[in-house]
Amino acid sequence: MRKFLVVMDDSPEFLNALRFAAIRAKKTGTVVEILGIIAPEEFQHWIGVGETMRAEARERIEEHFKVFSKWMIDKEGVEPELVIREGEKAEQVLEQLKEDKEVAILILGAGSSGSGPGPLVSQLVARTGGDMPVPITIVPGSMSKESIIAVS
Repeated sequence: MRKFLVVMDDSPEFLNALRFAAIRAKKTGTVVEILGIIAPEEFQHWIGVGETMRAEARERIEEHFKVFSKWMIDKEGVEPELVIREGEKAEQVLEQLKEDKEVAILILGAGSSGSGPGPLVSQLVARTGGDMPVPITIVPGSMSKESIIAVS
C-alpha cells in the first residue's frame, strides 16, 4: 500500500504537513506514516541517565502520536502508522525512505519565520539535491487551514 511520510516534531509547520497528508490520504486511499525521531543529544549521557531519557523521549513521541492519530481518525477517517527512529533527523528520514519502499511521498512543513524553510527541509535538499528516492511535498507553515483543505 502506498504511504505518505510525515516527520513529527513540535513545530506549527508539522501540523500543516499532517493536515495536508491526512486530507490527501483520505482522498487517495493512502496510508499516513508518522515518523518520530529521538535526537542523539536526547540520550548521550551516562548510561543509566541516557536510557531513562531515551525511554522518556519515546513515551513523549507515543503520547503525541495518540493525539494526532485520534484527530486524523475523527476528522478524516485516516488511521496513521507510527515509526520511531533514533539518530540525526535528516539521516533517519533518508534511512526510513530507503527501508520502507511503500513510502511514495515525503510531506514536510516549511517554517514561516522568514529565516528559511527550516532545518530539515534545508538539510534534505542540501544533502541529497536531486537524488531523493521519492518526491517531497513542502507545505508552507503560513498556509491557513482553509488553503490546505482547498489544495488537498
